[in-house]
Amino acid sequence: MVWGITLAVILAVLIVIFLSGIPVAFAFLLFNLLGVMYFMGGAGIEQLIVSMFSSLTKFQIAPVPLFIFMGTIMFYSGMAQKVIDVMDNWLGRMPGRLSVLTLGAGTAFATLSGSTLATSGTLGTLMIPDMERRGYSIPMTVGPIMGVGGLAMIIPPSNLAVILGSLGKISIGELLIGGILPGLLIAGLYVSYIIGRCYFQPSMAPSYSLDKPPVAERLKSTLKYALPLIFIIVAVLGSIFFGVATPTEAAALGAMTSLILCAAYGKLNLKTMSDSSLSAVKITTMIFMIIAGSMAFSQILSFSGVSRELTQFITRAEISPMLILIGMMLTTLVLGTFMEQIAIMMITLPIYMPVIRALGFNDVWFGILMLINIEVALTTPPFGMICFIMKGVTPKHITLTAIYRATIPFILCDIIAIILIILFPAIVTFLPDLMR
Repeated sequence: MVWGITLAVILAVLIVIFLSGIPVAFAFLLFNLLGVMYFMGGAGIEQLIVSMFSSLTKFQIAPVPLFIFMGTIMFYSGMAQKVIDVMDNWLGRMPGRLSVLTLGAGTAFATLSGSTLATSGTLGTLMIPDMERRGYSIPMTVGPIMGVGGLAMIIPPSNLAVILGSLGKISIGELLIGGILPGLLIAGLYVSYIIGRCYFQPSMAPSYSLDKPPVAERLKSTLKYALPLIFIIVAVLGSIFFGVATPTEAAALGAMTSLILCAAYGKLNLKTMSDSSLSAVKITTMIFMIIAGSMAFSQILSFSGVSRELTQFITRAEISPMLILIGMMLTTLVLGTFMEQIAIMMITLPIYMPVIRALGFNDVWFGILMLINIEVALTTPPFGMICFIMKGVTPKHITLTAIYRATIPFILCDIIAIILIILFPAIVTFLPDLMR
């Protein structure tokens, strides 16, 4: 099995480059240069440039900068914070209300930033001091912040879902729509756990006096701030679902309506536009560099014969397809303990997708499983990256062991969701099937 040795060497070299601390985009560029020189010789450099350029001129990835710009406009104009404030007013005396609010805020921040790691750091800084002041326990303080990643990864509009669809050659529209029901499932599991545990153990999240605005004022705030943003998201997803617009056209619609809404609130000024545009350009540049590197990596795997030989080996082996799927999930789990989400996608998808298609699994179903599994990996003790980020932003008295314990219930919720999605694929495929 020469191809097996080749694959092992490729992955080993790539992991060593990652561990050296080089940014993901440049790490892949360095590996691609080494790969084309070894497998193709000097003539491969020109092919590398052509493939990287062509990967960035595909219509399928156009939604990425548009979704990012839509998110940065909402963030820098303060519209997203207004929605979170509206949600806070409606929660009232719900058991564990600040933990539930953290889930909502975390989902909003992660959707806007595209980075679960950045979201965890931001929420840890903003929410933990207030929750500790209110007497919340460590599991109800740290746990929701770490657990929200799995929710934010798949609830549309999700930039990471667009990136996964582009890298894995999966229908981006179906992947976005396919994440709706799994996202609601995970949200339901999280909220049920928080409310249930805080109801039976009130000491986990003590109640406190709350100045609740009158119903009329809350309704007014909801109509003014929350309803328009909800309408934008529904319009974006609805246009994709009913086939009125492609994902790119829907993303453009979302970006345009966000600008109009920002102007209606009187927040569309030079500073907002400058901050939003600059942030969107920075994030988009990073993502596009990574996508370009990933496409070249896929070509190297194809040219070396690894992709073809691996697919043939697995499809001919007398191994249950479900065991192969579980093996892929476990491999992703291990990689997630020391890599960022996009880096994991770049390494695994060029290898996984030919096998998944050869085994007859649904692309969209597998894509959603990958998104959830990657987030589980990032929060899994003892090496999950979010665990260490949380340790860096939490007060010194919160130990790493306490952080590990806090994340376990949310990991179990994610695992339950994964099992249910494997047993009942319709949770993912029902809505995308209606689009056809």
